[in-house]
Amino acid sequence: MLYTVLYMAAIRTQIYLTEAQRERLDEIGRRQGKSLAELVRQAVDKYLSEHAPDARAALDATFGTVPDLDVPSRDEWDDG
Repeated sequence: MLYTVLYMAAIRTQIYLTEAQRERLDEIGRRQGKSLAELVRQAVDKYLSEHAPDARAALDATFGTVPDLDVPSRDEWDDG
């Protein structure tokens, strides 16, 4: 997958990795010529794209949740 995302100002963030995670990321970084930070940003971008909000599911989940809502008729809208 090709990442062509341009990063705006970055926010320094500290995370804890297991020793095995760090070793694997270091090896991937060496092979690909990428920094640890770049690999982590790419992984976060991929995770976020796979877990994007689903507007359709949100609408389906909330449809009809206000069944007693009293909505004035269209005739009353223009009465001001």
